Amino acid sequence: MKKVLFDYYIFIDYSENFLGYMIVEKNKLYSFIPKISKFAHYKELKCKSSYLKSIKSRIKKERIIQDILKVKIKEIRETPEIYADLVEFLHKHNNCLIFISVDNKQYSNFERLVKNLDGENKKIVKESQLKKDSKEYRMSLVLDTLLNIKRLKC
Repeated sequence: MKKVLFDYYIFIDYSENFLGYMIVEKNKLYSFIPKISKFAHYKELKCKSSYLKSIKSRIKKERIIQDILKVKIKEIRETPEIYADLVEFLHKHNNCLIFISVDNKQYSNFERLVKNLDGENKKIVKESQLKKDSKEYRMSLVLDTLLNIKRLKC
């Protein structure tokens, strides 16, 4: 089976009082993936604060944010703004193949929202369905880490 290369990868994640999204373009993927090899899932770490400090400096050093088309993190009460941005993006890029990973808690709400759009070119998956160590899983760790940095004000 041939692997599909999507035009855009969208990740939506939730962490306590924050909701965020990240969009990565296909043409930035090959420069982005090697830079994020050191990212790990926050809940599985023992030395969480030292990880966040080191990864924050790595983000600056490697200029990881520059490879991301768009990233936005807001408080959970601003969910409509996040969803409005994503709907606008999906509407503008209606003819593109788009992979969307959504946090399990936000999945049903987001899926209902996207059903109103033409969903033929969009693959929506729950974050828990991502295969560990796949490129999609590794990219989702970036947003997870950015949310934790924001939440813990590192």
